Amino acid sequence: MTSNLLDPVILQTDFPDLQLLTSGKVRDVYQLDSDRLLFVATDRISAFDYVLATGIPNKGRVLTQISLFWFDFLSDIVPNHLVTADVERYPEALRKYDDQLRGRSMIVQRAQMFPVECVVRGYISGSAWKEYKASGKVCGIELPAGLRESEAFPEPIFTPATKATTGHDENIPFSRMCEILGTETASHLRDLTLRIYKKAAAYARQRGIIIADTKFEFGRTAHGITLADEVLTPDSSRFWPADKYEAGRSQESYDKQYVRDYLEQIRWNKHPPAPALPAEVAARTSEKYLDAYFRITGRRLDV
Repeated sequence: MTSNLLDPVILQTDFPDLQLLTSGKVRDVYQLDSDRLLFVATDRISAFDYVLATGIPNKGRVLTQISLFWFDFLSDIVPNHLVTADVERYPEALRKYDDQLRGRSMIVQRAQMFPVECVVRGYISGSAWKEYKASGKVCGIELPAGLRESEAFPEPIFTPATKATTGHDENIPFSRMCEILGTETASHLRDLTLRIYKKAAAYARQRGIIIADTKFEFGRTAHGITLADEVLTPDSSRFWPADKYEAGRSQESYDKQYVRDYLEQIRWNKHPPAPALPAEVAARTSEKYLDAYFRITGRRLDV
């Protein structure tokens, strides 16, 4: 079945005979057994740290399918936590939920997650641009004078962050990451992050997308250090259309900046309750996610 904007929008999952482990801004995670988890990506969208009342058609499918593409693409560099995303191979207890799970879920190996997000920036934008203008640094890293907004760094920089259960993650210096994880592990994760980013960014550029920045999450499994969670999606990354890129200004994007811009336009005070989105804003945002998937994979979303 080819996905389209008429597909039902899934904001909540409801599998009463499964154990819900966590429910995040987008993903619901269920425990299947001691070794495996079920990840389900909903169509929820958050902005300014609040989940909005309106979902984005096909968003959960796009996030899942893009992650699956990157897991395969990067498998020569690092193992990942994927067991299967084929609902035909799911345990019998899940088969009655095939329609809800198909295309937007994956069974993964449970990992002991590192409490640090591995953020890499290839271009100066967003909070990094604000910090650079104020101090000439980004996350404590001294940078050349005279960089323009959205300009590429001479080399990608690694700017880790601690995970926040609510609100914004907190950027930390690499020295603090070493204190948390130990220097050997922190150094390995930094080097792995930069290696992954460089390979993915070079590929994406050939497909017409600039990956300005992104974040990865890693954990330990029986396979050692393992890439987990979502990977190089419009939610975890800043994607720019390469044919419209111009340093010295903010860029159009494939991420949820379109939604943020709308919320700024209506002057939402960024306090609950979060507003609903007009149908045309939700549809346009869905188109951006679908286009990002097509550009990266060369395929139309088919679930």
